[in-house]
Parts: sequence; C-alpha cells; structure tokens
Amino acid sequence: MSIRLVIVDDQRLFRQSLRIVLERESDLMVVGEASDGQEAYELAKALRPEVVLMDVEMPKLDGIAATRLLVKALVGIKVLILSSYSDDDRVLHGIQAGAVGYIIKDSTPEEFVKIIRATHAGEEITSPYLANLNPVVLAHLRGSAVQGRDAPDLDFSGLDLSPRQHEVVDLLVRGKSNKEMADQLCLSNDTVKAHLQHIFRKFGVSSRLEAVIFLLTGRHVA
Repeated sequence: MSIRLVIVDDQRLFRQSLRIVLERESDLMVVGEASDGQEAYELAKALRPEVVLMDVEMPKLDGIAATRLLVKALVGIKVLILSSYSDDDRVLHGIQAGAVGYIIKDSTPEEFVKIIRATHAGEEITSPYLANLNPVVLAHLRGSAVQGRDAPDLDFSGLDLSPRQHEVVDLLVRGKSNKEMADQLCLSNDTVKAHLQHIFRKFGVSSRLEAVIFLLTGRHVA
C-alpha cells in the first residue's frame, strides 16, 4: 500500500518538482499540494495523508503554526519540516510544534525517499541535524506538542538567573516564540531578545537549541 503524502510549499515549481521525484517510487503517492499553512491544514483534514512535507516560511499561516494545528487535530499524522536552512532554531521550533523530522530542501532525492519511508515506519531516522540530539532532549521536545499537553514542570532554580530570566527560560523550553514570550510577559520583542542574548552568554551557547540542550541534558525532567 502506498504512503499518502501532502506537499506544502509556497513555491509551485518546488512542489511540482518534488512531486515528480516522489511519484517515481511505487510506494509513494502525493494526494495533494498546498501553498500555505491554512490550505495545508484544511487539505490534510480532508485527505488524511500519512505524511505531510511542510515548508517553514509561507504566507497566511507558517509551517510551524500549521504543524502545531495538524498534530493536535489529526491523530497519527506525521509532519516532516522542509526548509532551505539548517540553523538550529528552525529544527527546535519544528520539533516543538510536533514535527517528527526535518529535511533540508537541497537533500538528494534518495535522502528524501529514505527519510519519508523511515518516518512512515516509525524509525528514528531524520536529518543529520536531529541525529546527534540527546534522546532525553529529543523526547522532551516531541512529547508535549504531539499529545497536546502542557510541558512537564522543570526546575532551574540552581541556575544563576534573575527572576525575569527564569521566566524566559521556562518559556524557551516550552517552545514559545519571541512574540509569545513578549505577549505572555508583557514585554517588547526587543526586551525578550535582550534577555535571550544574556541567557545565551551565561550558558556559553549561541542558539535556542543549544540552550535547551544545556538546560535538559543531565537534568531531571519532572
């Protein structure tokens, strides 16, 4: 039986080219295409694909927000994030939103097919950017988003952080964006960015993903 796929990307040429590549495989079937996150959400609810290939940056509703909606609405659906970039923040946001993997757009056709098949089979194979993550960290990032639950309580009381920085760190681990942090803490986006930069310097890291790994690896997750 073929693996049912939906491709979501705002570039028509990329969507159609990827469709041609994937449909050369007898076990892959592209059942639909979408050009933005809102269309993807509605299409997936109607067609019930098994795997969605989701671009990150799109109009109306971006791929991260669309992923979060899909994994809560459709039990068992698997989302693979597509991006032209390989920076850590995109990996972190995608996984925290509920995606099970991540593919760089300039991957070879063979890599695309291999990752799609493995994802459908429930195997732990994704892009190299996830392969080196500590299993405790990866499980934590995936867990609450897929089940629609709040993240478990975390204890960072031993860290040298101000009360406000503790609040930022808690929201960071829970996958909140800068805007969501700003709204929840009644701060400006610039203030949130400043707090994050101070936190990164204290931890000796340079990205959100590195910060989360620092916070979770070897620490108790209640």
